[in-house]
Amino acid sequence: MVALENMGFVANMVSLVLYFWLKLHFELSDAANTLTNLMGSAFLLSVIGGFISDTYINRFHTCLIFGTVEILALVLMTIQAHDEKLQPVPRGKSSGMTGRPAVMFYASLCLLALGSGGVRGALPALGADQFDKKDPKEAKGLASYFNWLLLGSVSGALIGVTVIVYISTNKNNNNWWKGFLITLVSTVVGFIILAIGKPFYRIQVPGESPLVRIAQVIVVAIKNRKLPPPESPSELYEINEKESASTDDKIAHTEQFRSLDKAAILPKDAEPLPWKVCTVTQVEEVKVLTRMLPIIASTIIMNTCLAQLQTFSVQQGNAMNRYLGSFEVPAASIPFIPLLFMIILIPVYELTFVPFARKITKHPTGISQLQRIGVGLVLSAISMAVAAIVEVKRKQKSLKNPLKDPSKDISLFWLSFQYGIFGIADMFTLVGLLEFFYKEAPSGMRSLSTSFTWISLSFGYFLSTIFVDTINAVTKKITPSKQGWLQGYLDENNLNLFYWFLAILSVLNFFNYLYWATWYKYKPEDTNVSTMAKSVSISGVPFLNTAAEHTEETDRQNAEHTEETDRKD
Repeated sequence: MVALENMGFVANMVSLVLYFWLKLHFELSDAANTLTNLMGSAFLLSVIGGFISDTYINRFHTCLIFGTVEILALVLMTIQAHDEKLQPVPRGKSSGMTGRPAVMFYASLCLLALGSGGVRGALPALGADQFDKKDPKEAKGLASYFNWLLLGSVSGALIGVTVIVYISTNKNNNNWWKGFLITLVSTVVGFIILAIGKPFYRIQVPGESPLVRIAQVIVVAIKNRKLPPPESPSELYEINEKESASTDDKIAHTEQFRSLDKAAILPKDAEPLPWKVCTVTQVEEVKVLTRMLPIIASTIIMNTCLAQLQTFSVQQGNAMNRYLGSFEVPAASIPFIPLLFMIILIPVYELTFVPFARKITKHPTGISQLQRIGVGLVLSAISMAVAAIVEVKRKQKSLKNPLKDPSKDISLFWLSFQYGIFGIADMFTLVGLLEFFYKEAPSGMRSLSTSFTWISLSFGYFLSTIFVDTINAVTKKITPSKQGWLQGYLDENNLNLFYWFLAILSVLNFFNYLYWATWYKYKPEDTNVSTMAKSVSISGVPFLNTAAEHTEETDRQNAEHTEETDRKD
């Protein structure tokens, strides 16, 4: 399903900037900002899908409901691209989009953002639910699942950026409706396949609202702020296994954010009621989410860099020599290079690197999730530096070619360096984030937590829009030409300086991430309720360590759980 749905979604991500620019007559910077705003909204709305599937509707039905919304959006986009009466007249700027065309255009974009975002909020967790973390064999399968999920995604994306993009941009950009139609059909087929699989799925029943649980901890902690802390964490309130109707895992007490522990203090002669006291597990759930926030924030800059590869880099490709022999390669198809890299590297990583690294580090996934994310951040900075160098070379060659003879421009395939490096970065970071947020999240918040990955993407796209507008506004005042770095045609602006700006910012962001990854403490799990409120020692440097201590703790807990189960049987 991911492969079929991503065929169209990724094709749109890399080519809609050309559709807005050439077909709907947007300004260049407006086309880029419209696309980044669309992508940002789609990923931000994944929170809605995650919240609904954790609280009201199970993840399977959430996917189908939001999938229907996404299909409706694609129907509207196909109709508008086919009917010229529903397209704006050429006015050279986005304000030309008025009346019925504007209503249909923005309605389709809103529905596309809501539908695709909602699906992404629930789908990764639905797949991960099929693995039992307490079963050692299935626990290993969970780590592999996120790699294969990415492989399915990039396989569909490869078809999208080659076949669909070629069809859409063929015949002087008059075939966009055909591209949208193929996207519509593939998405419908994908959701039909997902629906057919229902008898085989493990469907998790929605639980209490995660937002309510978070609010209870904050409110009760504020109410109890003047109470003295207990002498021992074991005195904090927790429901034992017999009293609890929930099958969710209990979380042992940790020492960070001690002020929140006051929510688990039960005053004398008080009844343990909601909004009066919270369990240790409930408090630790809030602590886990709080610890995640700096990790989310540290990946936003990388996703801002990703936005440039889907906007300005596509426009670069459009101004380069796009011929491969007699075949003209669509500029928006250049991402096929990193996608091809990833299709080859993901199985190699999963089948070769992970078993090798596992022998050295003793970590179930070879290296920890935080280490994977860190590798991706470093590579994204390198990608932006390479992009700046390539743009300088492209611009120099283009300025020496006033007649704009395509054969005298540099080849489109020079962009493969920046795309290829970033593709590998994305392979490390995206999978690392999805696995990290799913594993670390409380069981009742896993859809919401995995949507944090998409929130990072969302903020990255919105930050790109802010950077473009701000840099244009500032540089317009200080440059002799009175033109912003990113205004006008590529040969007249300073896109290379914008790439250098992002490269330097990415390096600084990596050191910021390194600090927070070192500070982060992995979530402890304790299935022995009698020792639930005891403090658990966690490694303070999960990013730098091999996480062997974390694995030993997990093995010990699994062994205790097995003994307890055998005794009960």
